[in-house]
Amino acid sequence: MLEILKAILFGIVEGITEWLPISSTGHMILLDEFVALNVSPEFLEMFLVVIQLGAIMAVVLLFWKKIFPFNFDKSKGPLLIKETWVMWFKIIVATVPAAVIGILFDDILNELFYNYVVVSVALIVFGILFLIIETVNKNKQAKINSLAEITYTTATLIGVFQLIAAIFPGTSRSGATIVGALLIGVSRTVAAEFTFFLAIPVMFGASLLKIVKYGLAFSGNEIMLLAVGMIVAFVVSVIVIRFLMDFIKKHDFKVFGYYRIVLGIIVLIYFAVAG
Repeated sequence: MLEILKAILFGIVEGITEWLPISSTGHMILLDEFVALNVSPEFLEMFLVVIQLGAIMAVVLLFWKKIFPFNFDKSKGPLLIKETWVMWFKIIVATVPAAVIGILFDDILNELFYNYVVVSVALIVFGILFLIIETVNKNKQAKINSLAEITYTTATLIGVFQLIAAIFPGTSRSGATIVGALLIGVSRTVAAEFTFFLAIPVMFGASLLKIVKYGLAFSGNEIMLLAVGMIVAFVVSVIVIRFLMDFIKKHDFKVFGYYRIVLGIIVLIYFAVAG
């Protein structure tokens, strides 16, 4: 029962931090320090990635009309929606850089960079970037105000920022792509939406990779923990995504920048003292 409660807590943290640009990795490292699951290190590594499937299903539910590429006609059957297909091609283009690096160097990158120092520095650096970008862009009009206006070049550049997140844990995938999009001139709302959609193939791919590496020999307890974590992450993600989309209509991302800086400093101090 205690492990189930821990899985619920991990699902809550995942659902909140995956979509807010504050780094789910940084929060998971801290959470695991205080509320460690009684599982093997290999299962924990896989668990922290696979529960993201719950979070991604929230995006599928909330944005179904924007991401489903077919329109059903009673007389003609399923018809292709050109704009949606074009958007998906752009998402695939943006996904390629991180996907290639993830497949080829996942284990090496985890060994080199998955530690509290890198995570803390990434939290602080991107927190500062949020403050700088929002200050510079304060009175500027966004150049790109709809998903249709995102070009393949823009999608590629956003994908490069996602690559940074894939290499350096603590950067925050959503944080990196939103920062990149804002720098290019994408509006906050469009940057957030494109980030959400970009997460669909990225998270499905990352989860599949982790499951294949772990193997399919799950115990009943492990299946239960995964299921609980994903379901909770899904429910919390629905709430958080709705909150974020309403929040950015009236506010900028500075509050998340300040939060990242404070969290990065806390993580550095905690592990320096604990170590």
